[in-house]
Amino acid sequence: MIRPRTPRRLLAPALALLTALALTPSATATATAAAGAGHRTAADTDPPTPFRGEAYLGMGVAAHDGTGRPPPAPRAAQSEGVDVSSHQGAVDWPALRASGVEWAYVKATESASYRNPYFTQQYDGSYDQGMIRGAYHFATPDTSSGAAQADFFVDNGGGWSPDGRTLPGVLDIEWNPYGAACYGRTPAQLTAWISDFVTRYRARTGRDAVIYTATSWWRQCTGDHPGFGAAHPLWIARYDSAPGDLPSGWPAHTMWQYTSTGPTVGDHDRFNGPLDQVQSLADG
Repeated sequence: MIRPRTPRRLLAPALALLTALALTPSATATATAAAGAGHRTAADTDPPTPFRGEAYLGMGVAAHDGTGRPPPAPRAAQSEGVDVSSHQGAVDWPALRASGVEWAYVKATESASYRNPYFTQQYDGSYDQGMIRGAYHFATPDTSSGAAQADFFVDNGGGWSPDGRTLPGVLDIEWNPYGAACYGRTPAQLTAWISDFVTRYRARTGRDAVIYTATSWWRQCTGDHPGFGAAHPLWIARYDSAPGDLPSGWPAHTMWQYTSTGPTVGDHDRFNGPLDQVQSLADG
């Protein structure tokens, strides 16, 4: 028996209802996750909150601790460096080397779960061009202990070797791109977390980690704690014409991240000394 065909004008409302029921908030979230975590639409948040793993060295500097004034011309006693992460993808290291960059830091890890998928190309590529290079870890003190993150860092590219070409690892501790600036921690809790990280890093590598931070964040979130300057080189972040005031405990900075919009790829940095002092830091 031939059944009567349902008119199209009656099918349309039914299809619309089924579509609406299928795309409940939970179903939509599941579909989005299945499509691939880490891919954000422009309308997700304003300003956009990055997905875990997307943070990079200096992510909050322009908004918090920089005027955008250009730095002065480099002096002969300063060595030019660059820092990169997955945001730069596969880096053209020969071009960077030809531009005068002599050393590099590469993001290796974040928290105790994220590994930079471009790490090998970036880390080995800079080495192959004769650069002195090192790795950095983006800290998230609200996700796991300092010791756990130091172990993850060392196990995934953040170690040190006495080859004269490897710089000590960097603890990148700055504004939380995923929530509250100080990660929901008190100054005492944050300084204890930092101590936990650097103590484990030294135990694993025999080197004191470099600390990357910005003065305004350090004062707000650690209470301007002075206890790390004696052992740990300071990499100061400030997008301005000078590094400015330093956090307590450091009489001088070792490196200065001065811009995220340099003439070549990556954030650009200056070592507070010539290349032979970069070499000395690598040698330990």
